[in-house]
Amino acid sequence: MKASPQPSRLPLFPLQTVLFPGGLLALKVFEARYLDLVSTCLREQEPFGVVALRSGEEVGTDAGTEFESIGTRAELIDVDGEQPGILRVRCRGTQRFSLRSATRQADGLWTAPVEPIEDDDHCAPDASVAATVRGLETAFAALEARGNAPFLEPYRFDDAGWVANRWCEILPLSLAAKQRLMALPDAQLRLQLVDEFLRGKGVVS
Repeated sequence: MKASPQPSRLPLFPLQTVLFPGGLLALKVFEARYLDLVSTCLREQEPFGVVALRSGEEVGTDAGTEFESIGTRAELIDVDGEQPGILRVRCRGTQRFSLRSATRQADGLWTAPVEPIEDDDHCAPDASVAATVRGLETAFAALEARGNAPFLEPYRFDDAGWVANRWCEILPLSLAAKQRLMALPDAQLRLQLVDEFLRGKGVVS
């Protein structure tokens, strides 16, 4: 019997944010362990994993650090060394993953064996959430007009998962709520929950 492939090990960047597939993440990197991480990923054209913190801080001590068991791979888009010891980094969220127990290296970097989670199926938004799709188009146009386009191309307003993810990024939801939504395997359900939230707040009707 053929043995199952072993999960690949991924370097982790625990943050007080949730990265969604297709999402844009901008980082200011200055800790040595993460400067080394970015340099290695840039040189080897490899991704790293973004995981949301349950407890602990993004920088400094790792005392009490706990993070979620589902995260998202991040691929580098561009890296700018604005001054010695500081990097401005832009990343794209790609595939979600689940992680097993993480290990902290001597340099402080966390790594973990991870298993990929299937991407959302491409499906058109249900007619019942049409107002929520139009609302995202309107919000995006307003942000773009102010020179603050928050989304990466291609724009897929005809894709339920993409619409749900983009709304999750710009809505004032708690970190825990965003994490639960990102982890949902059903894109249509994710969009329905976003629709219910928007209707409850009177954003769409």
